Amino acid sequence: MSDIDNFPTLFRTQVPLIDTRAPVEFERGSMPTATNLPLMNDTEREAVGRCYKNEGAEAAIALGHQLVTGSLKEDRIAAWIKFANEHPDGALFCFRGGMRSGLAQQWLKDAGIDYPRISGGYKALRRWLIDSSDNIYAQETFLVVAGKTGCAKTRLINHGASGGRLPGGIDLEGMANHRGSSFGRRDGGQPTQINFEIAVDSAIFNANDEPVPFIIAEDESRLIGRCALAQNLQDCLKSAPMVVVEASLEARVEHSFENYILANLADLKTRLGDTKEAFEHFSSDLYAALDRIKKRLGGVRHHELTRQLDDAIASHLKGDTSVHRGWIAALLRDYYDPMYNYQLENRKERIIFRGSEGDVAEFLLAQQHEPTPE
Repeated sequence: MSDIDNFPTLFRTQVPLIDTRAPVEFERGSMPTATNLPLMNDTEREAVGRCYKNEGAEAAIALGHQLVTGSLKEDRIAAWIKFANEHPDGALFCFRGGMRSGLAQQWLKDAGIDYPRISGGYKALRRWLIDSSDNIYAQETFLVVAGKTGCAKTRLINHGASGGRLPGGIDLEGMANHRGSSFGRRDGGQPTQINFEIAVDSAIFNANDEPVPFIIAEDESRLIGRCALAQNLQDCLKSAPMVVVEASLEARVEHSFENYILANLADLKTRLGDTKEAFEHFSSDLYAALDRIKKRLGGVRHHELTRQLDDAIASHLKGDTSVHRGWIAALLRDYYDPMYNYQLENRKERIIFRGSEGDVAEFLLAQQHEPTPE
């Protein structure tokens, strides 16, 4: 039976993984390519843990074998066999690469499948990712895409290379499942902080592994929704050269309308059906987002925007979505734009290029194809 300790290749090739830890551990955080097929469920793990604490390792191991036996054991082995047959290039792991993954590996071996195990388990994978990211941050090879709200920065990173992802680009908002502003909540919720950090570290490793001189990321603050950027990533984004995407107010209103109105409602309808419940969720999310910035808007402006939103919701219910563009335009022009202009003025010395979405995409592609200095 073999162990895998070549972590760069594992992340580079996106190896499918079996996480044999309990569901509660998996939900807290796991690798992006992992599927949870646990040796023990949460209740069984808790019982074995209590036994270990009170009676020692030998008694805990014996209890584990008593709990996972008969048809229960057969079902779990069957799930591992199915995964191994579907992913013959995969591997399995537990927390430290110890007893749980070792037992799963042995049971698979007894069933005729020699399936590799991750040396050091989840803990070693996580440590390697953190160390790898720290080394990349130290190189300071980031380029930041900035621009006013609604200028399609995320679209540029994901589709700016002839419809495909920009080489070296990482989509921080995609990994956070959030569009970044008060109105940026997306259906499905956000990942745990640990899962977000793992996804970012993995994406940064793979972007840095490409034959390009820069990692390209969107200009972000400390938080994307409730997901926090690592401090060293924040430091890199705060000091990196910037390219600025410029777009008219009309274009930015349209982009925001498509994302925050049409796309958000479509996502809710996909989950809940084309129902009254979906629209109620959609509209209440808009009001909640507006309320979250009430203090910064001020009472008068918040009241006026709420009135405009009331009109837009009423018109939307009658089949006319276009009224939303009015309050979106007012919010961008009177709230987000002044804040952005102030922030950009304080960082203007970092700007190396500015232009339309297409112009910025061409500039970034040219930068990525320049030879790396020896």
